[in-house]
Amino acid sequence: MSSAQERSFQCYQVGGSVRDTILGIDSQDRDWVVVGQKPETLLALGYKQVGADFPVFLHPVSKEEYALARTERKTGPGYRGFKVQFGVEVTLEEDLIRRDLTINAMAIDNRGRIIDPFGGQNDLKKRILRHVSPAFVEDPLRVLRVARFLASFTPLGFQIAPETLTLMQQIANSGVLKELTPERIWIETEKALATTRPSIFFKTLKECGAIKDVFYELDNLAGQLQPELYHPEGDAWIHTLLSLDAAAQLSPNTEVRFAALMHDIGKSLTPGTALPHHYGHEDTGAKQLEDFCLRIKAPKSFSKLAILTAKYHMHCHRIAEMRPKRIVKLLNQLDGFRNPEIVTKFIIACTADKWGRGPERMNIPYRAGEQLKKCLDSCLNIDNRTIAEAGNHGKDFGEALHKLRIKKVSDVMVFSKNDNLH
Repeated sequence: MSSAQERSFQCYQVGGSVRDTILGIDSQDRDWVVVGQKPETLLALGYKQVGADFPVFLHPVSKEEYALARTERKTGPGYRGFKVQFGVEVTLEEDLIRRDLTINAMAIDNRGRIIDPFGGQNDLKKRILRHVSPAFVEDPLRVLRVARFLASFTPLGFQIAPETLTLMQQIANSGVLKELTPERIWIETEKALATTRPSIFFKTLKECGAIKDVFYELDNLAGQLQPELYHPEGDAWIHTLLSLDAAAQLSPNTEVRFAALMHDIGKSLTPGTALPHHYGHEDTGAKQLEDFCLRIKAPKSFSKLAILTAKYHMHCHRIAEMRPKRIVKLLNQLDGFRNPEIVTKFIIACTADKWGRGPERMNIPYRAGEQLKKCLDSCLNIDNRTIAEAGNHGKDFGEALHKLRIKKVSDVMVFSKNDNLH
């Protein structure tokens, strides 16, 4: 096939990149739909097929995805019960109508013209997230996708159309969300954590009734009262959302944001008779979080930081009350001597916890976190060679290093206390 034949394709840029172009947002990825062609045609041009269920091809130069136009027809229960059809007879409009939202169901042709059969441009102007067709209900993952889009576009003033929210509630009430695989849930969750206002994702899932089947542990935080002296913002659910958004302000790292989201998960198990206090919620939460991360198949790096934050965030808050020996033990428990970066992330998550208590608590320097970081840095600056040169080997080396770490931490804490007097 010649380049002229390739240019003759009915080929359209589609999806989120079209939406972002209209909004004036830089889009990292572009997707394409090819109409009126067979797989053999693209293969002959050097495209590489990567789609297993339906033909998706990588461009030989740009590596962007090109999919043959297709339709989807519901044939059975669950999100797997679809029959996908592709062929030269499938039109662009038939391909676009199977998409979730009108703002994602537009295309741009090779002349730069926008094809918009379902009013996506108008909904962009009105800042509305609206479903394309009644077939929206056929894929329960769309509940999570719309919630994630709202988290992304809330700063631009977007809202969910009332009729679309009704369909999301209908999906949630049907119980079909229980059929979603952990992998699909995690992909949407991680993308939501990367947005400007990740709390909107979880708030929307709760509003439409979906959170109980996806993240019931978070759902159970609602109504869990906290001591007003320390938590003027309200119950543990409100605190969790505020902490998550504080983490988003502090760091773009999604591991940190996940840790902030889950740090107080143990409060969901506090019996009503004990409220508003949550004694022991750290250990309870760490154990609960182990099970949660296994269930949703969170990556190990996310699980490790979240579990450590749940278990030890109160230790960080109280570092000024701790003896140097206990601080060294905490740094060991955090794996800080082998992996200093995890302590940095832990401190950011703990800062988010402190900030997540209403606007008057935001942007306040987190002294405890600064002290813990200084303690770690001081310990990391120890020259191990001097310990060995003093004749310490084997067990003696470990004991000498431990004592020196305690001494370093003691010096940091004394300095910090004296510094607080000025």
